[in-house]
Amino acid sequence: MTRFDVEAFIDRQRIGSTQVAVLLICGLVAFIDGFDIFMVGKIAPAIAADFGEAPEAMAFLFVCQQIGLAAGAFLVSPLADRFGRRRMLIWSCAFFGTITLLSVQAQNLNQLAIMRGAAGLFMSAGLPMALALVSEMTPDRRRSTFIALSLVGYSSGSAASGAVAAWLIDGYGWESGFWIGGIVPLLCIPLLLLFVPESIKFRAERNPRDPAIAKTIRRMDASVQLTGDEVFVLGTSGARPQKARLTDIFTGGRAWMTAILWAACLLSMTNIALLASWLPTFFQEMQGIPIQRFAISAMIAYLGGVAGMLSIGYLMDRFSATRVIPVYYLALAAALVAMSWVPFESTLFIAVLIAWNFVQTGGQGGLNTLITQIYPPRMRSTALGWAGGAGRIGGVIAPVYGGFAIAQNFSLQLTLGLAAFLPFCVAVLISFLGVAGSRTSMEVAKEPAAV
Repeated sequence: MTRFDVEAFIDRQRIGSTQVAVLLICGLVAFIDGFDIFMVGKIAPAIAADFGEAPEAMAFLFVCQQIGLAAGAFLVSPLADRFGRRRMLIWSCAFFGTITLLSVQAQNLNQLAIMRGAAGLFMSAGLPMALALVSEMTPDRRRSTFIALSLVGYSSGSAASGAVAAWLIDGYGWESGFWIGGIVPLLCIPLLLLFVPESIKFRAERNPRDPAIAKTIRRMDASVQLTGDEVFVLGTSGARPQKARLTDIFTGGRAWMTAILWAACLLSMTNIALLASWLPTFFQEMQGIPIQRFAISAMIAYLGGVAGMLSIGYLMDRFSATRVIPVYYLALAAALVAMSWVPFESTLFIAVLIAWNFVQTGGQGGLNTLITQIYPPRMRSTALGWAGGAGRIGGVIAPVYGGFAIAQNFSLQLTLGLAAFLPFCVAVLISFLGVAGSRTSMEVAKEPAAV
């Protein structure tokens, strides 16, 4: 028997057609995730008006959507660590796309809210699975950059959802956004079947003699000589293959680290959910800015999101994540305060909006990338999904605050000023994670070696 180190094989690979295909298709999954989450918030006033409801009535829909997203992150994402990233990604796209298309038949706001919750079960699982797949098929020296490039799809989806509010909603109604949101994930299915292999790291941890591993290795590098007698392993430690368990992210000294990351994701994604759901409505109700005009400005700010995602990937391939990420979140807090005070009509407002997108998208991308770095493959999808699930819990609360702020006639300055407290806390948590992690490493280094 010959031991074949799958991890070393991937790390010495040049970027080829397989990695590019995984990047592009998983980026498309990220696109639809970003499109769908931000799309509903940008057209919320139009949906409420079509059903004869006040804008604050959309709070119930946003809450249902976030409950579905949270439940899916906790329940569906871990299945990728048992049945495979590719397989579960295909099923998630199928269910999510179908439910989203059926949503255009809703007869009232309550029906639409329930269908958004059902779609959220599968939408929230797609991104963690896609990121886990990209992470496990990419060489270590380019891993953070490739994850960042995948998440550019998320920013692109957010920008594309602005096009619905700016140009499609008047001619085709709010349903146009749901047609796009349903068709694209269904298009991902044949692409996944044809061009994306299952993660060989996942396969190796499940079954070191899986013949499908050799097939994928030859697909990635035809020059590799395999005899058929290989045992495929991860690293040189000789550890036995292990099946994923839901409790793995809390064992092996990871409990404190998981708790901090969950808290950071909770605060970060609460902030994102609040602004994704309510920001256009805040400006319409508190500043008198039509959602179409705000959508055009938000599309311009998309450039900031792309730059933020690419920059965080570049920096995390070169510097400590726990030093880079807090800078983004402190800047995000400042950008939210500035957005509430700078006049919408001024050129400076566009600059602030671009900066806000830069640091918000880059910061959340940094958190996702950090999770892929510190958890091993057998629990990576679970770690990403459950951290996202913790974040979605905050998303359930955020829409309620948005509706309350409008109903109580809060000013834009007060509303966004309170929101800025959330990213500030994330910066503190990740900084603490870096300090605590360094101390733990030092203590381990001081321990006498085992005899």
